[in-house]
Amino acid sequence: MLTPQWLDQLRTRTTLSALIGRSTRLTKAGREFKACCPFHNEKSPSFTVNDEKGFYHCFGCGAHGDAIRWMTDHQGLSFMDAVKELAAEAGMDVPAPDPRSAKAVEKRDTLHDVMAAAQGWFVQNLSAPGGEAARAYLATRGFDAHTLQRFGFGFAPDGRQAMKEALGKFPEAMLIEAGLRIEVENRDPYDRFRGRLMLPIEDARGRVIAFGGRILTKEKTDAPKYLNSPDTPLFDKGRTLYNLHRAAPAARQSGRMVVVEGYMDVVAMAAAGIGECVAPLGTALTEQQIEMLWRHVEMPILCFDGDSAGQRAAMRAVTRALPLLRPAHSLRIVRLPEGLDPDDLIKQRGARAMEEVLGAAKSLIEVLWEVERDAQPLHTPEDKAGLKARLMAHVDAIQNSDIASLYRRELQDRYSEFAFPKRESRWQQAGRGGGPFRPNQQRGEGKWNKRPAIIPSSPESIDRLNSRYGKDGSGRDSLSAAVIAGLIRWPHLLQRHAEALAKTPDLEIRFGILLDSLNASVSLESSALTTILQNRGAEPPSPAEYSGLRFGFLEENGSPEKSEEELTQAIQLLIERPVLEAALKAATERHEREFTEESFADQQRLRERKLEFDSRLRQMATRQAASS
Repeated sequence: MLTPQWLDQLRTRTTLSALIGRSTRLTKAGREFKACCPFHNEKSPSFTVNDEKGFYHCFGCGAHGDAIRWMTDHQGLSFMDAVKELAAEAGMDVPAPDPRSAKAVEKRDTLHDVMAAAQGWFVQNLSAPGGEAARAYLATRGFDAHTLQRFGFGFAPDGRQAMKEALGKFPEAMLIEAGLRIEVENRDPYDRFRGRLMLPIEDARGRVIAFGGRILTKEKTDAPKYLNSPDTPLFDKGRTLYNLHRAAPAARQSGRMVVVEGYMDVVAMAAAGIGECVAPLGTALTEQQIEMLWRHVEMPILCFDGDSAGQRAAMRAVTRALPLLRPAHSLRIVRLPEGLDPDDLIKQRGARAMEEVLGAAKSLIEVLWEVERDAQPLHTPEDKAGLKARLMAHVDAIQNSDIASLYRRELQDRYSEFAFPKRESRWQQAGRGGGPFRPNQQRGEGKWNKRPAIIPSSPESIDRLNSRYGKDGSGRDSLSAAVIAGLIRWPHLLQRHAEALAKTPDLEIRFGILLDSLNASVSLESSALTTILQNRGAEPPSPAEYSGLRFGFLEENGSPEKSEEELTQAIQLLIERPVLEAALKAATERHEREFTEESFADQQRLRERKLEFDSRLRQMATRQAASS
């Protein structure tokens, strides 16, 4: 029996770089090796091999694994063949298999034979004279011959014993165990799929493990429109995603994975050129399926039909995902126009319309807010209190404490703005202690009103800023200094980005001073903001503080429009940075604690994102300065 301990010993005795180096040219890079990825075409190396950790990883396509995975994915061996070959090289004896486990494996292999034979029979029936109705239906869907062949469409004839006759070489018991026949008490078994258009459901290796069938005869009003195989030794519908074996390679190229409601939607999307598409199989998205999606992309897109059932499905997915959320892993959600499914939308408006819809996917928290806000009338204080209670109940389901805190704060802010629309917002309550900031955004003929600066300077105010933003000087870096200098130079942007900056953790105290000035009747002018900083004992940033970043918005002769756009980009980077760093820290701590393949992959993805972030920052600063 292959125990985890024995497999770990096998991995330890195998030098991964030597194994991979037999077929891939590796170059030493510090404590790792690098190469152009053998799993996809690339010109610059993004494939790394780490002997200490025993993993390889490609930052380009996401290929990842250990020595055994290399032998199965790259060399094409089965798991046991890979283990036997590595064990022979390492001088280890492979333990004898447990008799019961060996029998279970033998049964699975035999059931695979049954399913392959059934698939061949279904395909043959589609082109036979009896498959006319199925062919006519497919003609209405507009699928081309390549799509029909690629997805393996077939036809199950309308006879209760047709499959038994066609697959007579297999025992009746095997056909029943494979889910192809139904056994009932005191009656002869009969075919499960009759008079239906058939689609094979395949596992991650592309082997047929189940079937889905769409009814073709309208007279059978009591029969379900779609019928899937039951759970079998091969098929667990809660742990299977339709089309994953085709969608995963496509997702590595596009960087996204789309989840639709049914397998016919998957086929329609693939026919329109969107191949990174999967579907659950007759159930709401399960925790296991969400985790499967996250192994391939961090933010899968869930695409639901634009009706009430689609909204309910979206909410079920949201509540299922909340306890699982972790840094950098969530869901994005799309609702199609009312009354349309993916096939309808593509037929009516084209593939570009579908791409536009996918591009407008909403975050999980946005959908959570909208669904609960619109779920019930909100006329009375009790109604509104119920909304808050429902929102906070969802927050309590989030197991990650950092994410739960951020959700609680965001939803409470949204609730306050919605529940008290006639009251002045927190930005308008200066002088009455109603909120931390106040807008100085009253306009007169398009000009900012000028008011004398009233600078709060009490010890209590300073203590509050220190507790929120840290002591003066903490968190200082060239990006922060450049953004502060930009806000002083273009002060009207301070109000525009105040709320986002106020929610950003670990900002240095000079941001707090500028934001707190909005609580007073302060003129948004460069000289006034400079005076505010100086009166609080904080100097405006000097050029030396951001000498490494030559942003265009700090140039003397830059155009206002371009400078505002570039400063906004820099602020967005500043806001994004602590979230990314917190996610990387959490992933690193998790990997050090668990040291699993999945934790390593998460850590490596976030490290790469951090490197990309730093590269974007350098490129933006250089590009903007050069073009200003």
